[in-house]
Amino acid sequence: MSDYIADEQGPDAEPITSLDQLVAHILRGSKPEADWVVGTEVERIGIDPSTGAALPFSGDRGVEAILRGMCERFGWEPTQESGRIIGLSRGESSITLEPGGQVELAGRPFRSLLEGAAELQRNGAELSDIAEDLGVSFVGLGVQPVTPLEEIEWVPKGRYGIMGPYMNRVGTLGQRMMKQTATAQVNLDYSSEADAIEKMRVATGIGPILNAIFANSAISEGRINGYLSYRAHVWTDTDRARCGILPFLFTENAGVVDYVEWALDAPMYFIRREDTYLDLSGLPFRQFWKEGAGGTRATVGDFALHLSTLFPEVRLKTWIELRMADSPPPDSLLALSAVAKGILYEPDCRMGAWDLVKEWPLEERHELLETVARGGFAARAGRHRIGELAQELMVIAEEGLNRLSRAAGEQAGEADLLERAIDRVQRGRTAAEETLEIWKLGGANRVRDLIRHTAYPTTGDR
Repeated sequence: MSDYIADEQGPDAEPITSLDQLVAHILRGSKPEADWVVGTEVERIGIDPSTGAALPFSGDRGVEAILRGMCERFGWEPTQESGRIIGLSRGESSITLEPGGQVELAGRPFRSLLEGAAELQRNGAELSDIAEDLGVSFVGLGVQPVTPLEEIEWVPKGRYGIMGPYMNRVGTLGQRMMKQTATAQVNLDYSSEADAIEKMRVATGIGPILNAIFANSAISEGRINGYLSYRAHVWTDTDRARCGILPFLFTENAGVVDYVEWALDAPMYFIRREDTYLDLSGLPFRQFWKEGAGGTRATVGDFALHLSTLFPEVRLKTWIELRMADSPPPDSLLALSAVAKGILYEPDCRMGAWDLVKEWPLEERHELLETVARGGFAARAGRHRIGELAQELMVIAEEGLNRLSRAAGEQAGEADLLERAIDRVQRGRTAAEETLEIWKLGGANRVRDLIRHTAYPTTGDR
């Protein structure tokens, strides 16, 4: 949920005058293939290593103290709101906070995944080093494992003060999404409208398989929750007007205009004027565009901000975002990015992946969001187990990465980022099932054993 801040002096400040203007805003992100890069964002959950409890935002051992330490020791620049540090930047890298204090690391987009991995690991190691000094840890899990929802402190961002109450009006699990869950996200480029829609269609189609491969959230509030990806289950009742699968992607003549039309009818949260968020929650953006609200008229920047508050499985802005994976364990930090690049950036592999899922009826695609969240590799799509399809998908992804390396005249190596994910797929055991075994066998030490298994190392451990 990275923050979008409009350029109030540039094209973002233009009033919206037509639908075509909004389509053009998105398509300005088109790039020639030679300029395609991959961006990775990974959220980490801060915990007390002795209890597994969520770190507060405030206090000497809280998330804000960790961010302050990052500024003092490693030269990060603070982002502040109402006098509190709520994010960091250094060059093109950023660290932002989710509503429950989950820390999102976003490195620069790179053409080479290996360069991206090195930067993300370096930034993460700095974070872990500061945390270690304060006696706390960060773990790679898709959900906070111990602390109840109501005991997690809200990060004091103005936007969350609007979003939080609204979540309770439109679903039952929205505040859980905000405060308890953690995800990994991959950002990809496209060359044209047709290329964007094709990539979105394939990515959405294989989404349930990717969710199974990266399921990592079976323990929450100190107990087994009955899911392998509880995070994915939470999204099914967060806000159905802005989440889930977009049916128009599976129609023959789908275009960016269909995405814009969907976004216009989706309810808003807010707009931003200078440093203040204005609450427009529940108002369809189309109505804001046509009639205005809060004494102001809609701009292109308002629409761009609105796009960043929509949460389909695959999201379109001036790039494509894949959003269907739990935050991974540290041993497979860039695996989702590697899968996405290998499949979606290599045309034959993209079509090979689509062949795995193209016959699924739309109703079954919707149902798989829940059945895969619960069953992982054991869930079924028609006559196939998801685990069987996952094996085929990983073969396709590995081949795609190798082809891309050869075509670019680069040394192979990106496929190595898939190693642990491939191992889990071949064994038919998700990261969630590994943590379940640790939990069941751990007895009185189960929390510490779980943390030991999922904690990010410090620089000294590498």
